[in-house]
Amino acid sequence: MFTICRKPRLLIRPLERILPSPRHHALITSAGLRYTPIRTQTTTTPLPPHQFPTSGFTTLDPSETLEEEQLPYYEPKHFYPVRLGEVFASRYQVVAKLGYGTSSTVWLCRDLLTHGYRTLKVCAQGHDPAHEVAVSEHLRNTPDHAGKALVRLVLKSFVIAGPHGQHRCLVYKACGMNMTKYMNGCTLPTELGQRSLQLTLIALSFLHAHQTVHTDVSPNNILQKIDDSSVLAALEEDEMTQPIARKVLDDRTIYRSRAMPACEGLPVLSDLGEARCGHERYQGDIMPGIYRAPEVIMGMEWDCKVDVWSIGVMAWDFTQDEHLFSGKTHGVLCNEQHLAELVSLMGPPPPEFVKRCSNSSSKCARFFDERGNWKGSIRIPRQSLAQRIQHFQGADKTLFLNFLRRVFRWLPEERPSAEDLAHDEFLMQPILAAREQK
Repeated sequence: MFTICRKPRLLIRPLERILPSPRHHALITSAGLRYTPIRTQTTTTPLPPHQFPTSGFTTLDPSETLEEEQLPYYEPKHFYPVRLGEVFASRYQVVAKLGYGTSSTVWLCRDLLTHGYRTLKVCAQGHDPAHEVAVSEHLRNTPDHAGKALVRLVLKSFVIAGPHGQHRCLVYKACGMNMTKYMNGCTLPTELGQRSLQLTLIALSFLHAHQTVHTDVSPNNILQKIDDSSVLAALEEDEMTQPIARKVLDDRTIYRSRAMPACEGLPVLSDLGEARCGHERYQGDIMPGIYRAPEVIMGMEWDCKVDVWSIGVMAWDFTQDEHLFSGKTHGVLCNEQHLAELVSLMGPPPPEFVKRCSNSSSKCARFFDERGNWKGSIRIPRQSLAQRIQHFQGADKTLFLNFLRRVFRWLPEERPSAEDLAHDEFLMQPILAAREQK
């Protein structure tokens, strides 16, 4: 049985438009899916800005830290003091705070020109997201592809002047919560996990077809597409009738964030801030700790197959109760521990991997001999993929195990492409079952 915290709503709705790509056309139509864009009214009559309440909210203790103030090394003057109701670029009126990070705050805005909603990221002073803007521009100017609609690109970028300097602002389509928050520490129903993985792979096949590697694929960066903007209008209405609690200071107001709703929409791959594009091979440290591919751990060259590796790790997180890898000793990320876990689940690396590693990194000799035998000081855990799988039995377990074994390969070229993996038997299971019922 799956551990499910709520009665899940299927996040995938029928699509109304078929996007080109023969293989994806067959996959999408056989699944009964077509992409439905958010429909907002296009008008030449701008909306007047709403007047937001100036009273009726809970005022929090100024001496207690709140939201972005709790970040390490927080410096108030680096963050632009956004106010609810403020209008940016004569167009985007802030209606709710959605979150914050080390380098930005994120807000829901009403687009006064189109009467729709957008997400606005206001970057901290000194943080320049020019790379994400450039990657988005590169991808926006590509031909239609089935995965293009499943990637959240920067729609608009502009600079504002703050009290202590300039701040770059990025505008995106408004999306629902990410998969980490939706899962809330639980696993996904099988079909929902399979469809989410399959469509994320289609998004990745679009990126890879245009020499772009995401490098940060994880549930944190899989958002829910919003097909019905009334859920966003409800957030705005809540702010008007039940203003959020806040801390009022002399030079700024710190607001509590509002949670984005769980929505019935397609998965959307977001956050291109760490993406790489323009080459076939790269080098450098990338990927979240436990999602790192072996070539990244060893400091070797890497390519788009690191995203495929991430899909395998994410598939595990979607369907099993605990992470596949720990990669830590005493709570600290440890390459040797991570490698020992890889060996326990995949077997030793082939000599070709060791040879490449030895040519590009001094790390290899610490952990492997020339035949791939383990030399590390940490004992190899006694485990296997088959033993670790808890939530599948019989034929379902075999399909999932075969899927993982296709992905978890030491040599990147032995992993399937994102497009090929999207048609794996495990991911096709709901589609084939639906065909049999007809």
